[in-house]
Amino acid sequence: MNIVLKEHVFPTGQKIQIVHGDITTEKVDAIVNAANDQLQHGGGVAWAISKKGGGMIQQESDTWIREHGPVSHTHPAWTSGGLLPAKYVIHAVGPVWGSGNDDQKLSDAVTGSLRVADELKCSTIAMPAISTGIFGFPKDRAAGIILTAIEDYFHDNPASKVNMVNIVLFDQSSVDVFTNTLDSRWADNS
Repeated sequence: MNIVLKEHVFPTGQKIQIVHGDITTEKVDAIVNAANDQLQHGGGVAWAISKKGGGMIQQESDTWIREHGPVSHTHPAWTSGGLLPAKYVIHAVGPVWGSGNDDQKLSDAVTGSLRVADELKCSTIAMPAISTGIFGFPKDRAAGIILTAIEDYFHDNPASKVNMVNIVLFDQSSVDVFTNTLDSRWADNS
């Protein structure tokens, strides 16, 4: 069972929640998959999403690649949620740590995911700690970038239909880093 550990509500009413649990069980409009640019879902979060969501997620991903080519950091792909509770899966390509301009690529992946969620008319979205698994992005650095990108998106898009972003974390070390980062950022008004 997923547990909300922390929450920050912005003046607009939009909120970020830090959730300990399994992103594949989130009952939201869309979940974000930490994908590679070819949408081959063979490891990490991508594998878990594809396994629980069923073969149609990989089939739709393959079709996306045939029609649009490799997925960029700034323009995530999307598929149906298959057998998942979420209606959509947004496939965000975060950077492999050390590939160059990593911070901007991670920020672009988060911002692009929120933009796609708006295009799909989603009000709730869940995302993992993009790039912090097999892509090796340091968790403490990623936490600050991800939270800042969400805050900036809400600030720059006050008419956004997205009103809740859940950062869903499976392992305790990620939970600790993200809750501490949220606390230090918004301790006075969380």
